[in-house]
Amino acid sequence: MTMCRFFIALALVGYASCAAAATVKTDDGWVEGTQQNGVTIYKGIPFAAPPVGALRWRDPRPVIPWSGVRIADKFSPICMQTKPYPPDAPPEPESENCLYLNIWAPAAAHGAKLPVMFWIYGGGLEGGSASTPLYAGGQLAQQGVIVVTANYRLGIFGFLADPQLTRESPHHSSGNYGLLDQIAALKWLHRNIVAFGGDPNRVTIFGQSSGSISVSVLVTSPLAKGLFQRAIGESGGLFEPLNLDASFTLQGAELEGQAFMARAGVTSIKVLRSMSASELMKVNFSPNPIIDGYVLTQSPYEAYCRGQQNDVPILIGSNLDEGQYFIQDRKITVQNFTQQLDQDFPSILVWLIGPKPGATDQVARAAAASFEGDMRFRWDMWTWARLAANHGQSKVYLYEFTRAPPFMPGSRYAGLGATHGMEMSYVFDHLDQQDVSWTPADRRLASVMSAYWTNFAKSGDPNGESLPSWPAFTSGAPITTALGETIGPKPVRDPEELRRISRLYNSASFIQRNIYLLLVAVVGAFIVLIVFLIAYIRRKRRSRSLTA
Repeated sequence: MTMCRFFIALALVGYASCAAAATVKTDDGWVEGTQQNGVTIYKGIPFAAPPVGALRWRDPRPVIPWSGVRIADKFSPICMQTKPYPPDAPPEPESENCLYLNIWAPAAAHGAKLPVMFWIYGGGLEGGSASTPLYAGGQLAQQGVIVVTANYRLGIFGFLADPQLTRESPHHSSGNYGLLDQIAALKWLHRNIVAFGGDPNRVTIFGQSSGSISVSVLVTSPLAKGLFQRAIGESGGLFEPLNLDASFTLQGAELEGQAFMARAGVTSIKVLRSMSASELMKVNFSPNPIIDGYVLTQSPYEAYCRGQQNDVPILIGSNLDEGQYFIQDRKITVQNFTQQLDQDFPSILVWLIGPKPGATDQVARAAAASFEGDMRFRWDMWTWARLAANHGQSKVYLYEFTRAPPFMPGSRYAGLGATHGMEMSYVFDHLDQQDVSWTPADRRLASVMSAYWTNFAKSGDPNGESLPSWPAFTSGAPITTALGETIGPKPVRDPEELRRISRLYNSASFIQRNIYLLLVAVVGAFIVLIVFLIAYIRRKRRSRSLTA
C-alpha cells in the first residue's frame, strides 16, 4: 500500500510539474495554457482594456488585473470587420472587445530566452484575425522560437480621424488606433515574454499584405523604436509618395472622418460612440495609416531617406503573380483594358505608365495582372530594399516567391499561380491544412522557408546549415532570391519597369513640392510675355505713325 501511494504521489508530482510549466505569471495575473505536440499554447490573453464605450477611438489602455488563474485555452473574438482574410478563413465570432494575443512556445521554453516572432495579419486593414488557423505558430515553435499573434482594431474602429478626436487626444492626433494596438501588444510582450521563455531583445515583427504595410510603418515609427530587433515583410509596404494623397495626412484624414460622420447622420463623436458596432459597419469607410505626427511623423520613404528609420535587419519580398489575386473575378479584354485599370489606379498614372493591352484578351489579362502586381507590391518591396541598403547599416534580404501551389481545378486559387498570400502556407509550414496534392518540391520549399524565417528571427540572417545560400541585397549587388521549385539567388526581374515607376513618382512629387514655384514661374512668364507684347505693339504703332 505504501509503495502504491508512493507511485501515486510520484505521478501527481509529475502532473504538477507539467501543469506548472504551462502556468505563467504575467503583469496582470496568472495564465494557464495547454500543451500539444511539444508546444505550449496560450490563447486569448488580454494585452489592453476592451476599447468599448468611452474607450472607442482612444489609445489602448492598460488591462485590468485579474485574480486566480486565467485558463488560456480559447481564442478571443476577432475584431469587427467587413470581410475575412484570407478569403477562405473560417468564420469566427466578432466583437469590439478583441484586444487579445496568443502565444505558441516550446514546452521546454521556461528560462530559455528564445527568439520571439510577432505576427501581424493582413486583410487591407479591414479584415483578418490573430486566430486564423493558417497563422498557428506550432510548427515554427518546434524550430526553437516563440510565436505571438495579436488582434488589432480594423476599419472604422481602427483608423477613424476627426478634429474632435484630435482635440481630445493628449498627443493632438487621431486615427492609427489599430497601429497603436500593435505597439501596445509589443510593449506587453516586452514586459512579459521572459516568463514564457522568450527574449525581449530578440523580437522579430513579421506580417503579410497590410500586415507587412504595418511592419513598414513600425520600422519607421518613433513609438516602436527598441520594441523589435528584426523585421520581415511579405507583399506590402508604404513607400509611394504619400504627399500625392491627402488622405494620408492628418488634415486629409480628418476630412474623411467628417465625411463619414455625415454619411452616418451624426455631428458629434459622443453620438458616434453611442452607436452600435453593427450600425457603424453599415457606413462605408476606407482605412489607411495616417501621418499623424505621433505614430508616424513622416512617410516611411522620407524616414529612410533621412536615415531616421529604426535600423534593423529586414527580410522582405513579393510573389511572382501577385496581381492575379486582384483581377480573378473580373473579365478583362482588349476593349475594356484601360477602364479596368482605371478602377484601381488614377487615370493619369495608367495613361503615363500603364502597359499596352496587346492583341488578344489573354495578353491583356496578363498585362493587367503584371501591372497590378508591380504597382501594389513589387515596386514597394524593391524600393524598401534599396532604401534600407542605401540608408542603413543593417542587412537586407530580398525574395521573390515563385511557386504556383498545385490547387485542384475548381479551387478559388486554381490558375492564379504564385499569387498574393500563397507564400504563407509555406512560411508557417501548414501545407497539411489544405486539401491539395502537394508534391515533394512543395514539402521541401515549406521546410526551407520556415527555416529561413526562424533562422532570421534567431540571428538576423536567414542562412543556415544545409540551406541554399541567400546573399544579402546591396546597392552593389541588387539581387533577389527565388523561393520556388528552384531556390537561390537571381537578378531582380525587369528592373527597368521598376525604375520607370520610380521616375514617375519622383516627377509627380517634385511637381507637387514645387507647385507654387512653378505657378509663380508660369505667372511671371505670362506677365513678361504680356509686357513684351505691349512693347511690341507700341513700337509697331510708333513705326506706322512715323511712316505716315
